[in-house]
Amino acid sequence: MNILIRADSSSVLGTGHLMRDLVLAKKYAKNSASITFASQDLEGNLNHKILDAGYSLEILQSNSKKELVKLVRKLGVHLLVIDHYGINYKKEKYIKDKTDVKILSFDDTYEKHHCDVLLNHNISADEKRYENLVPRGCKIKCGSKYTLLREEFYVEKNKSYKKSKKVKTVFLAMGGADTASLNIQILKVLEKFDVLKVNVVTTSANEHLPALETYAEDKEWINLQINSTKIAKLMRKSDFAIVTPSVTLNEVFFMKIPFVAVKTADNQEDMYTYLKSKNLDVLRQFDEKKLSFHIFLKVHTIKMKNFTVLTRNEKQLVFKWRNHKNIRQWMYKKDKISQNEHEDYIESLMHREDREYFLVKQNKKNIGVVDLTNMNKVKKVGELGIYTKPNTKGMGSVLMQTILKYSFLYLNLNDVKANVYVGNEAAIALYKKFGFEIQDKKNGLYYMQLKRGEHV
Repeated sequence: MNILIRADSSSVLGTGHLMRDLVLAKKYAKNSASITFASQDLEGNLNHKILDAGYSLEILQSNSKKELVKLVRKLGVHLLVIDHYGINYKKEKYIKDKTDVKILSFDDTYEKHHCDVLLNHNISADEKRYENLVPRGCKIKCGSKYTLLREEFYVEKNKSYKKSKKVKTVFLAMGGADTASLNIQILKVLEKFDVLKVNVVTTSANEHLPALETYAEDKEWINLQINSTKIAKLMRKSDFAIVTPSVTLNEVFFMKIPFVAVKTADNQEDMYTYLKSKNLDVLRQFDEKKLSFHIFLKVHTIKMKNFTVLTRNEKQLVFKWRNHKNIRQWMYKKDKISQNEHEDYIESLMHREDREYFLVKQNKKNIGVVDLTNMNKVKKVGELGIYTKPNTKGMGSVLMQTILKYSFLYLNLNDVKANVYVGNEAAIALYKKFGFEIQDKKNGLYYMQLKRGEHV
């Protein structure tokens, strides 16, 4: 069986498509298929990897459909694999009409295709969305069960490496070509955390590589990994990853590594939306403050889970806490609430943009609840409240630091207020510890306030 894979790589296009095509090629090669790649000789390409893997390479002069048809005929191709945004439905139909070759098309942006097999191997892929986008009879392959992973990931997944308790290791990969030029900007954010070591994964296709090498030259905490063949091992040895919501995220997800994803291209929108819907850590674009907040959570192994996505057991847990006597005595409503009242309130949060509740975990253990009301979006003022899991000590500071980081870094608030009962001495001491000052006293409450400060 003769298989032709049409894909390009460059400093502008990136390298992810070519890398996944090499994985697909290896699967076909196991069945004695003859593999040829058709690629342009673009600046910063990784075409040498095709030859290193033992496959044939045909250099195309353009992205012309006619040139590709000529090559299909010349090689007697049985299956044409197209992994290229520049080859659309019309070009696929032209190729099919001229050669009758079987076509497998990659897709991750839900475009119309004229193919025999449609492959979207992202974890976010939704087969139903292709209903009117492919010919009748087209075989659709979607989702994580079709994710293209190199053998190294299966080997490394279940391995365990000893990790430092004091220093966290970060896996940083903004794409082989770092087309958004984010590596250095992210490293500058990571540098603020003095308990980190960073493995920066990139390739020789990265046109920003000289600047990156210069930046990392005198920084022992940065380890540059250029054209690494041990990506899975680097992931497994990491405490968390910072990646783009693309091919690499499929690998991180498979390895079950905590991550922060930063969207850098339009073709990552579907993955971004999927991660957002699952309450996973993803940013629509690079934002220094928001990324700092997510890194803070990862460094301290904290997870904030929005009430609107709690499991049934988590909702029951919070309900039990809320009705505990030690918690109720400092609530505005001191009576016990019913299960229905509790769940109705959680449901009501779905329709509110001004209030957020989070169940907070540290080291996978539930430690308490934090809430924040955005009282004045113009002046950027919020009001917060916290309570720890009943009969636990020492978690108040963790909760307070977490919600303040969220307020000042993620939401960019200017002021945060809190109303604390005069008799709640422990809470008053905690708020004062973090810089809150009493502004007023009435109706048995202290009205406290904290302005944005460097200590946060």
